[in-house]
Amino acid sequence: MIKKFWRWFRTPSRIAVGTLLTLAFIAGIVFWGGFNTALEYTNTEEFCSDCHMNDVVPEYRMSVHYNNRSGVKADCADCHLPHDFVGKWTRKIVASREVYAHIMGHVDTKEKFEAARLEMAQREWARMKANDSAECRYCHNFNDMDYTQQKTVAEKMHRLAQEEGKTCIDCHKGIAHQLPNMHGVKSGFTQSESKDEKK
Repeated sequence: MIKKFWRWFRTPSRIAVGTLLTLAFIAGIVFWGGFNTALEYTNTEEFCSDCHMNDVVPEYRMSVHYNNRSGVKADCADCHLPHDFVGKWTRKIVASREVYAHIMGHVDTKEKFEAARLEMAQREWARMKANDSAECRYCHNFNDMDYTQQKTVAEKMHRLAQEEGKTCIDCHKGIAHQLPNMHGVKSGFTQSESKDEKK
């Protein structure tokens, strides 16, 4: 019975070719559906919380990106993943190394995480600087800002940033997460600036 089925299945007839194409099409849909579901799950706060519940999730939940008067919330993926397909995939591949580091115990405790926080933050800031804060600009854009509705200092700084070609992350480090210890860091970003941003 099995031999007969395989002989029929492998016979180069219209039915066999049709069967093969149908099965390939169904398998493709199932694969893409499962793949897309897994991809979407890895974009959720729930997924990120599996590793970050004891370090950055609590501080994110205290930020304006999570809790604000308008009820508009930015999830982890909104800030840490590019929105274009290729950029998202590139970032996911890099992030797999970060998941591996957590699993291998390099940053699996709050103490280890804090010890590596500055290095990880600088890497993320550099990534955002390189793409002109594309994730931020998905929601915030200089050209769409109504400066007359902003506080005087915000209006002044945004106009200046636009004139000087600065990007969001140049001034808004620590907007959703606690800043690492910046003492002694010589990167054009001083401890006094970090205190201003926390306000």
